[in-house]
Amino acid sequence: MKVFTYSKWDAVCVLCGLLHFAYVLTLFFVFPYAPWWVLLCMGLIYSVSVSWNINGVSHNLIHNPFFKSRILNRLFSIMESVTLGISQTFYKHVHHRHHMGNSDRPDEHGHTHDWISIYRHGHDGQAENPWSYIFLSYLREDPKAIYAEIKRKNRADARWGIIEIAVLGITIAIGLVLNWKFWVFFLPFYYLGHCCTYLNGYFLHYGGNPDKPIAWGVSSYDKWYNLMWFNNGYHAEHHYRPKLHWTRMKEFHEQILEEQKREGVRVIKPPHALGFLDPDLPPRQYSAGRKQSASSAKPTTVA
Repeated sequence: MKVFTYSKWDAVCVLCGLLHFAYVLTLFFVFPYAPWWVLLCMGLIYSVSVSWNINGVSHNLIHNPFFKSRILNRLFSIMESVTLGISQTFYKHVHHRHHMGNSDRPDEHGHTHDWISIYRHGHDGQAENPWSYIFLSYLREDPKAIYAEIKRKNRADARWGIIEIAVLGITIAIGLVLNWKFWVFFLPFYYLGHCCTYLNGYFLHYGGNPDKPIAWGVSSYDKWYNLMWFNNGYHAEHHYRPKLHWTRMKEFHEQILEEQKREGVRVIKPPHALGFLDPDLPPRQYSAGRKQSASSAKPTTVA
C-alpha cells in the first residue's frame, strides 16, 4: 500500500522530523546531568534547527502533505507542533497568506495581505530594518486574529489548531512539573530559534520584486544548503509555483532559467540565513518601494 502522497523522498523529511522531536526529548532528559557547555551547544543547535525545520520539513508538509492518510498527517502535525512550539495549523494559515501576498508592500491604508511581509512595518514602501524584523516579528504574531480567520474559512481546521495548542500546552505543563528549571534554560533558545526563522525569511525576499510573480522570491543555489534544507534555496521558483514538490525545484529552475534572467530574478551566493554576507546585497534604501520606480531601482543580481 502506498504510504506517501507525492514522493518516497518525503520519507527523508519524516525521518528528520522524528529525529528533531527526539533531539528535544534528549535535551530535556540530559539537562540535569550535562555540563553547562554541552547544554549551551545543544541549545544553540536547537535554535538553528527550529529554522531548519520550519523552512524545510514543516514547510514541505503544509504545501504537500506527506502521507496519503489524513490521520498520519494530523499526528505528524501534532509532533511538529510540540517540537517547534507552534501550531502547525496556525503556521499553515499564516504561510498561505504569505503566498497570497508574496511579501507585498502596504496599500494606501498601510496594510499588507501578507502578515509577515518584510515591507509591512517598513517606511515609505521600503523593507523594514532587518534587526527589528528578526527580533520583533515573533512577538507581533496575533494568535487570536489567526484563529478568527481560520475559523471563518474552515471550522474543522480551527478546531484542529486548538487541539495542537492544547497538546503543546499539556506537554509544557508536564515538563514544568518534572523540571521547571529546564524551561527557564530553554525559553531563550526557543525564542532565538524563531528569530533565526525570521532571519531566513527576511533574505528569502529582500531584494526581490513584489510586482513580478517570477521574481517574488530570492533564490540561493548553494549546494549544501539545498541538500540539507530540502531545496529551500529555490525560493523564487517556489513562489512562482508554490505547489511544486521540493524534489522538482532544480528541474523547474532549469526550465525557466532564461525567463528568470530576463526578469531580473535576484540570486544570492550564501544560504539565506547568511544573506547579509552576499557581496551584491543592495542597500536597504534601494529596495523596491512606492517612492522609487522600477526603472530607477538598482539592478538585481540575476541567475
